[in-house]
Formats: sequence, structure tokens, C-alpha cells
Amino acid sequence: MMSLPDFQEKQILFIEARYGVENALQFQNDNILYKKDGKNINRLSCFKVFAIFIIGNFTMTSFLVKKCKQYGISLFLLSDNFQTYAEINSGLESNFILRDKQYKFEKEFEIAKLLVKNKITNQLCLLKEKNKTIDYEKEIFKMEEKIQKAKDEKELLGIEGNYSKDFFGEYFKMMHWIRRMPMTKFDTNNVLLDIGYTFLFNFIDSLLRLYGFDTYKGFYHKLFFQRKSLSCDVMEPFRCLIDKQLLKSHNLGQICTRDFRYEKEKYILDFEKQQKYVRIFLEAIMAEKEAMFNYVRDFYRFFVIEEKDFPIFLIKK
Repeated sequence: MMSLPDFQEKQILFIEARYGVENALQFQNDNILYKKDGKNINRLSCFKVFAIFIIGNFTMTSFLVKKCKQYGISLFLLSDNFQTYAEINSGLESNFILRDKQYKFEKEFEIAKLLVKNKITNQLCLLKEKNKTIDYEKEIFKMEEKIQKAKDEKELLGIEGNYSKDFFGEYFKMMHWIRRMPMTKFDTNNVLLDIGYTFLFNFIDSLLRLYGFDTYKGFYHKLFFQRKSLSCDVMEPFRCLIDKQLLKSHNLGQICTRDFRYEKEKYILDFEKQQKYVRIFLEAIMAEKEAMFNYVRDFYRFFVIEEKDFPIFLIKK
């Protein structure tokens, strides 16, 4: 199992395939070699790669896939709209002791409450950072009281939904926020959040699988066909990283509406502009990779060593 010092050296490799160019990944002398039209473009040691995200059409050998599994490298294949259509994950899928504890865990609703509480706490922290007049302690107390009184998952979902709606409206007010509509490409804000959340989700999923969790079995997000409910759960406290980065990029003038085009009632990010925004969100994720690693490690210990406290992630002020 990977240690924190080992993980600190790991990087995420993002590769964007370009139309009309033969793109290829090969394994060579403990290195991953990236080639375009037969020419060597870049290489990176397998010991330094945690995950590879590939957008577009690519050529890979079965030997490369075998070596990625050997070195614990996860591969994610994404379409041009950043939807993951295939993955080759590396993890301890044979960790039956952990999975047995995961399947038999009885306090699912209590875990769901802790996840929602952590998510909303970070949302309130971001609002406090933006608006100093907010009584942070008072709002935290009110939120915790509401969550504590929630009687079932439906009521808890309503509490989270109301807080998130208010958060988005206030936090992104200067960005002409309308509403959150995932995967609809309703406006440029939603397109960018979808990109950031997609990479965050896959990164969390890779960490969970590293320890052998069944990522389809969640606590807050219930079992649903082909949904990785546990990854959705653990992602919740970290969504604030993408939210903060989006506002930061807006304030720095990094977001340009001319990068998008409106077609068939959807906003589409032109292919040649994608890498710019992917880099923005990947840098935000990598800046907190150690915090995410520690969280998932402690999440694992919570199940294996039952007296351990449930982990918490608090965004830096």
C-alpha cells in the first residue's frame, strides 16, 4: 500500500489528443513515452505517475496497460466533453476484509450526516472568506442543528440542496450565476464546474480504489446502476476546491467567454481551448493532493480500526 512520502512524488498526467495527429503512449525502460506522429514528445518515469487522463483518440499497447497495472497507475479515457467512457484502475480489489466491513456497516445515515456537515462547513468558510460580515460561528451552529435533527436521507438531502443553492447564488453572484445544472452545458459556469468536478471525482475514485474500497457502495449516495456512490460521497467535502478555483480564475481574468461557442442550446468549449481550463483545475487538485490522500487513508482506518474518528477536510482560509 502506498505511503504518503511515495504519494507526494506522484503526478497526474493529462494528455489531449489532437485531430489529424497520430497520438500514442508507449512503455520504455520504466518510462511512459508520449509520441505524436512517431516522434517522441515527452517521457515521465512510471514511478512518478499516479493517474493518466486521456482526452480523444489514442493508441496504447497491451504491454503499456500491463505495466500501468504493475506500477499502480490508473488510466482514464475521456471523450471531448470530459465524460469518462472507460477506465483501467489500479487498486486492492482483493481487500475482502475492508469490503466486508463496508457492506455490513450499519451507521450509514450518521456517516451521511458527517459528509454533508463537512461539505456545508467548507461552503460557509468560502462565503466567510468572501464576505467578512457573515457570522460564521452562528451559521455553523444553525447548520449543525438542522443536520442533527434530520430524520432520514430525504430530509438530509433537502438540507444539503438548500444550502448549496444559496451558496452558489451568493458565492458566484459577480459571475452572473443562474443555477446549478450538472452535465447540461446550460452556461459557461456549469461547463467549467463540470470539468473540475469530473477530474476531482476520478482522482478521489483512484484513491479509494488504491485501498480496496468498493466505490459503488456508498452511504449518502445510495446504490444506483453504474454510479460510483462512494466516490460521490467522499468527493463532497472537496467540491469547495473546484468552487474556489472557479471564482479565483474569474477574478484573475483567466476565463474568456470567447473560448466557448453556443450550439444547439448548449455551451461548448472549443477543443483547442480545453487544455487551458483543465490545467487550471488540475493545479487546484494537485495543490491539495496530500490532504485528499490523508483523508482517504483515515477513511480507510475508520473502517479497519473501528475506534478511529471519521476524517474531516477543512479548506484553507
